[in-house]
Amino acid sequence: MLTHIRPVAALTGALVLAASLTACGGSSAASDEKVVTVYSADGLKGEAGDGWYDKVFADFEKQTGIKVEYVEGGSGEMVQRALREKSNTQADVLVTLPPFIQQAGSKGLLQAYAPQGSDRVDGADKAPDGTWTSIVNNYFGFIHNKKELPTAPKSWEELLDARYKDRLQYSTPGVAGDGTAVLIKAVHDFGGREPAMEYLKKLQANNVGPSSSTSKLAPKVDKGELLVANGDVQMNFAQSKSMPNLGIWFPAKGGGKPTTFALPYAAGLVNKAPHAENGRKLLDFLLSEGAQREVSAVGGGFPARKDVKPTDANALALGKLLEGVEVFEPDWADIDENLAAYVDAWKSATGS
Repeated sequence: MLTHIRPVAALTGALVLAASLTACGGSSAASDEKVVTVYSADGLKGEAGDGWYDKVFADFEKQTGIKVEYVEGGSGEMVQRALREKSNTQADVLVTLPPFIQQAGSKGLLQAYAPQGSDRVDGADKAPDGTWTSIVNNYFGFIHNKKELPTAPKSWEELLDARYKDRLQYSTPGVAGDGTAVLIKAVHDFGGREPAMEYLKKLQANNVGPSSSTSKLAPKVDKGELLVANGDVQMNFAQSKSMPNLGIWFPAKGGGKPTTFALPYAAGLVNKAPHAENGRKLLDFLLSEGAQREVSAVGGGFPARKDVKPTDANALALGKLLEGVEVFEPDWADIDENLAAYVDAWKSATGS
């Protein structure tokens, strides 16, 4: 069971290759080449070049002379790509969300490295074996169109109403990180797999259909094509700056309290990374106090370092969003082990 379920954003979409890859793992690529390749779940890079990644990557290159080559996709997609390349490693740093970061570790895709500042990250937000560390904290959530639906729904049950038919969509569990999060939260809120699947079977009558990318749902909600979709706080908060109709909310079961759980962006050094030393330098930089202070102000997220407590306007607004919301802790080891079974149960229940 997914009971006592701890800190999946993140998120799936078509690969975006921001720069051509020059590093070739397993080849004679020079370890002193001034480049580092990052495979990352989407959400931290701004569509207008104004995201946290945009800022810290530019600062990192200016400080070190090392260019960041960036590849973006869904959480599961990035792990699968790294796995396909295991015999000819291309990436130096992998950033993805639970339970996919745990999968990367269990498949031998990561090597142990404790970045500078990782001692200030909560023990639950990093791997016991040192293979990954959270760099940005985040929480699962839903979004609604504030113009057409000024008051957000309060419960899962409200979403079964006919007004949401073909105006509701959530990304695909097992493919998208935030889609997997829908499954995790439903199992928690409904008290087990069977009642959760019974509910999701009913919800399917209103669901538009599968979506491999969570980030692509926000523009549809902003335009009013959808009234409700899933997402995560960091990504949707950042998107709301250019999509004014987005509102963030957290479903509750019946008359209970709204709930959420942590979905951190976790980073690890890739095993047999072609530019491992540059990867270590980037991980150190991402966890530096300066970069962490910009997580909220620039990225709309929550610092991973517990000693960094920003007081900017975004940080205060994010804190208010979570007021009155119960945060539960998934059992990620159980989810990692049994994810396929839960996804299969969801496919069977929804006919997906």
